Amino acid sequence: MADHFSGPRILFDPASDVADVFAFPSPDRPGCLVLVLDVFPAAAPTALFSDAITYRFRVRPVAPAADRAAFTFGDTEYGLDFTFATPGRLPGGDDPLQIGTCTTSTGEEVLFLVGGDKPTEAEGLRIFAGPRLDPFFIDLAGVLAADATRKLAFGPGADNVLEGMNVLSIVVEVDPEVVFGLDCGPLLGVVGETVTSGGRPVRLERMGRPEIKNVVLASRSHDLVNRDLEIRDLYNEEDAFSLRPDYVEAYRARFNANLAFFDRLDGELVWPPDDRGTHPLTELLLADFLVVDISKPFAEDSCFEIEAALLAGRPHTTCGGRAPNDDIVDTLYTLLVGGVDGPRISDGVDGATQPATHDFPYLVAPNPNPPDLMTVMTALLAPPEPEAEAA
Repeated sequence: MADHFSGPRILFDPASDVADVFAFPSPDRPGCLVLVLDVFPAAAPTALFSDAITYRFRVRPVAPAADRAAFTFGDTEYGLDFTFATPGRLPGGDDPLQIGTCTTSTGEEVLFLVGGDKPTEAEGLRIFAGPRLDPFFIDLAGVLAADATRKLAFGPGADNVLEGMNVLSIVVEVDPEVVFGLDCGPLLGVVGETVTSGGRPVRLERMGRPEIKNVVLASRSHDLVNRDLEIRDLYNEEDAFSLRPDYVEAYRARFNANLAFFDRLDGELVWPPDDRGTHPLTELLLADFLVVDISKPFAEDSCFEIEAALLAGRPHTTCGGRAPNDDIVDTLYTLLVGGVDGPRISDGVDGATQPATHDFPYLVAPNPNPPDLMTVMTALLAPPEPEAEAA
């Protein structure tokens, strides 16, 4: 799943669990950037944000590197921090109310009501926060079967494991010229994070591109160097723009081993390693942030298009980034298994429970009666029943 439950530690703190990050040009406000941070996978419709966590977007101008398939960036960074007060109640009311605060890089603060029917408007900003229907979709059974059988295991008509489930969403539309300054584009790198509030902040989780932790880095069995290491908790602690030298070689080893595994799923080699055993995608994906071009118009299914164009040595043609309706499982497996221009690989799940709209806040209202996650996962992971013998 995109980034849902991406490590053992995060399972015990669902309020800090980053489920998804999206970044795309506004469909109806040219020049504006939409940022979405989904947290709390499988949330109840009444779930609220933690008052002990800062929910953060980090944005940096990036550019293609001159000497390799990767992106470079400087020290300039723009941020949006979202914090939430302890829930309260109006006199005579039964439903809890929660107030949030958006703080910009310049220190400007904008207050908003969680779950409000209308977005909060401020100069250069439009904000929504509250429960939404989870926009992600995936054939998780097929992903697990591919890892177990070492071959592609997708089929048509597969089930979306997140059907009907909810998340808590923060959606903000930003006018970059007003909020970030005039020198912030057109290519931007975007990361979503959860960090502890107060005192010395501790990064709890972060996400850039989808499925880096839960697909690319998840399996240990292919990595002979770090086979006994659950690497994702360490990876979650990292600054996406400045990986710690103490652990970066462990991450590279896992990327090299697992990316080579995905390349072999169809029996063909399209990503030959270099003479040091480095996979051609390792350095690109190791710098784990979404790349979006805010000078291009909104377009769906453009996730990874900027990265693919960089790998192919050609100009990108779309906004890149990631929109909620993007079928990123198909896109990712196509890239990993078939290469930049390989035949499309489908996991058999083509859309979420309900598609996102093209109107703010884009994600649709939550399911009032979501399924129980443990029941869904227990059924998914149950061993197949033996076939009855013929009489």
